[in-house]
Amino acid sequence: MLRGVLPFAAENDIVEPFLIFVKCSKIILKQINAVRALAKSGGFCYTVSSLLGCGNAREGEKMEQTNKGLSGNQLKLFAMLAMTVDHFTSVIWPDYPRDWWILLLHIIGRMAAPIFWFMVAEGYHYTRNLKKYAGRLLLFAVIGHFAYNFAFGIPFVPLKTGVFNQTSVMWPLFLGVVGLYTVERPELTQWQKTLAVVALTLLAFPGDWSSIAVLAILEIGQNRGDFRRQMTRMMLWVAMYALIYALFIDPIYGVLQLFAGLTIPLLKRYNGTRGAGRGMKYLFYLYYPAHLFLCGFVRILLYGNVGVMVGGQ
Repeated sequence: MLRGVLPFAAENDIVEPFLIFVKCSKIILKQINAVRALAKSGGFCYTVSSLLGCGNAREGEKMEQTNKGLSGNQLKLFAMLAMTVDHFTSVIWPDYPRDWWILLLHIIGRMAAPIFWFMVAEGYHYTRNLKKYAGRLLLFAVIGHFAYNFAFGIPFVPLKTGVFNQTSVMWPLFLGVVGLYTVERPELTQWQKTLAVVALTLLAFPGDWSSIAVLAILEIGQNRGDFRRQMTRMMLWVAMYALIYALFIDPIYGVLQLFAGLTIPLLKRYNGTRGAGRGMKYLFYLYYPAHLFLCGFVRILLYGNVGVMVGGQ
C-alpha cells in the first residue's frame, strides 16, 4: 500500500515531474480563466461569483465589497474546499498514483496550506485575546491529531511509525502563533529568539507540512505590509520542503508541493477584512476534524484499517 522512502531519484524521475508540472499548470490556468469568465458574465451562481471576488451581484442584490478583493472568510472557504479535495483524493487513491487527473486534484489541494498560514498570521495580528486564540488552536490541534491520524491510518501514538506526517497541520499552526509571539518579545535577546524558533520548528517537524508551516507563518507575520517579501520568503521554504519531499518520499509529489504558489494571486486580492458571518471563524475549527473523521470512514470502507500515506501503519 505504501511507497518506501526513496534515497535518491533516477534521471527519469527528475525529468518527469517537471513535464507534469508544466502540463498541469496550463490546465489549471485555463480552468481558472474559464470559471472567472463565467462568473463575470453572470452565467455562474451568485455564491461562486462572490467567492471568486468577481463583483457581479444579481439584480436587486448588493455586494458590500464589489471589486474590492477577497475577505478572509472567502479565502478560508476556498482553502477548506481545496483541503477537502486533497484529503479525499489521498484516501480514495493512495500510494502516489501518477494519473494526471489525480495529480490535478492534489495540485488544487496545495492551495489550502498557504491560505491557512496567511490567515493565522492575520489572526495573530487582529486578535484581542492572544491566549484564547492560541488556546483554541491548541485545543483543535489535539482534536485534529486524532481526526487526522484516523483519516489516513496513522497510529495515534506520535512517532510510532517514523518522524514524517505524525499529526495534523493544526499543530504547526499553533506553534507558528507561539513563534510570532516569541519573536516580538522585546525583553528577549536575538539568540534567545533564534533558539526558541529552532525549538518550535523541531516540535513541528512531525506535523503535516512539517517545520515549513511554522517558518512560513513567521515570514508572513514578520513581513506584514510587504506582500512581495511575504510570498518570496514563504515560497523559499516551500521549495525546501519540495526538495526534501522529492528526495526522500516521492519525486513527482515533491515537485507538486511547488503548486502552493498558485495561491499567491488569491492572497494578493485579500482586502484586509473578515467578511460577512460572525460565526465563520468557528466553521473551520469544526469542519476540520469533521471532514477528517469522514475521510477515515471512507478509508476503512475502501481498504480496511490500513495506512494510505506516509506515516501510516
